[in-house]
Amino acid sequence: MDIYSGHINKLIEELSRLPGVGAKSAQRLAFHIINMPRIEVEGIANAMLDAKDNVRYCKECFTLTDEEICPICRDQKRNHKVIMVVEQTRDMAAYEKTGKYDGVYHVLHGAISPMLGIGPGDIKLKELMIRLQGDVDEVIIATNSNLEGETTAMYISKMIKQAGIKVTRIASGVPVGGDLEYIDEVTLLRALDGRTEL
Repeated sequence: MDIYSGHINKLIEELSRLPGVGAKSAQRLAFHIINMPRIEVEGIANAMLDAKDNVRYCKECFTLTDEEICPICRDQKRNHKVIMVVEQTRDMAAYEKTGKYDGVYHVLHGAISPMLGIGPGDIKLKELMIRLQGDVDEVIIATNSNLEGETTAMYISKMIKQAGIKVTRIASGVPVGGDLEYIDEVTLLRALDGRTEL
């Protein structure tokens, strides 16, 4: 038996389809939206529709933007000879928050995963190789440290080394505040291999 009417159920159902939103969160959001003033609900709805209609890929790095070329690629102060390869736009945003990286990016929009049927042609690898025909000194591979990310990193590394461009991989290891006894063996080995002199 449905507790709520059709419109409320439909709103909860649609909200629960968003990533990271479970049934209880969807219900809480639905009731919050219903109790908001109409003008605020229209503002949210219009912002969603405007984003859907106007956001596209940057023609250089393939991040999401509402302009032809994103602000990072347009910035002449950045080092355009160093490209950091990331899986998603949110990964790029995480590095930008550090304020320490002054190169540019390339967003793959995924990672190679044979188990899920995602091959090299399903992500933005061809576009990366086209970019590398320009003046590039280094490619930093910053894919996730999981099976898919490692597979993608190895594939990219093999492709780029043939072009004679320096390829580096971000370090991975023990997180700050992490207790060694709870960290898996692969992470510990990486931390040991990536150790630096003090």
